[in-house]
Amino acid sequence: MPKKIIFMGTPLFAVPILKSLYQNGYPISVVYTQPPQKSNRGYKINKSPIQNIAETLNIDFRSPHTLKDNEEEYQYLKQMNADLAIVVAYGQLIPKNFLGLTKKGFINIHGSILPKWRGAAPIQRSIMNLDEETGISMMKIVEELDSGPVSNVYKIKIDPEQNAQEISDKLSMLAAEKILDNVDDILDDKAKFFDQDHSKATYAKKINKDEGHINWKEEASKLISKINGLFPVPGAFFNFDGERYKILKAKIGNGIGNVGEVISDNLEIACGKNQSIKILEIQRQGKKPQKVGEFMLGSKIKKGSIILNV
Repeated sequence: MPKKIIFMGTPLFAVPILKSLYQNGYPISVVYTQPPQKSNRGYKINKSPIQNIAETLNIDFRSPHTLKDNEEEYQYLKQMNADLAIVVAYGQLIPKNFLGLTKKGFINIHGSILPKWRGAAPIQRSIMNLDEETGISMMKIVEELDSGPVSNVYKIKIDPEQNAQEISDKLSMLAAEKILDNVDDILDDKAKFFDQDHSKATYAKKINKDEGHINWKEEASKLISKINGLFPVPGAFFNFDGERYKILKAKIGNGIGNVGEVISDNLEIACGKNQSIKILEIQRQGKKPQKVGEFMLGSKIKKGSIILNV
């Protein structure tokens, strides 16, 4: 009798994993994803990346607003009698009563080295914390968030010059490769799961837009980690002369000046501990991203300008 697999995911991070399962012949019976979102002005409806790929691959998909107290979805999955559910950044908690609806449980691919960085934003928090490594954890879902037993962890080094999008892409491709062996082992009852050390758990809370506000009193490495960790959204930013500027890419400089002072014609800015950062790409509010050379040609920000922490 053929196996039945449920896939639950929403963002781009989950797409290579679903494609890998599909292209390698794993039977995806249904895909669950978050409902389409209206754009800021409401003119356009944006489908999730997983809905788009499910439609392309002609896989049935469902997008309920919530699973909590959702009898229709509960009965649908119960009647399916699936073997396994694979969850990748779905964006909803799976209710406790759903977790018994598959023969082999619900498996989550989480973007951190558990028990570190449980929660919503593990990749961003890892970069902002100046961690040297991150990874993916294959975990069995239990009622408490990201606290279930783990079967396998796969690690990568964090390149301090790479941003959250680049690290996310790396982890997604790693997961797309490793999920195949893990699914085989789980379906064949060969997978071994080990309890996490809950005393070492840390939490990656959801990113708040205000966290992107640059404080020039911080040392250069912390500023770079914020710029990289918050790329592409919400982004790290500063305000100058009533306008907001988002820093897209920067590197540590070697200049010295007063905190917040622009110390070169190429937008090198002094920060804490007598250090500086060189901005490489920037985006003025309402404008397109620019390389710093192009930006400085028409900018009000000049050498000698002081950028305050406001």
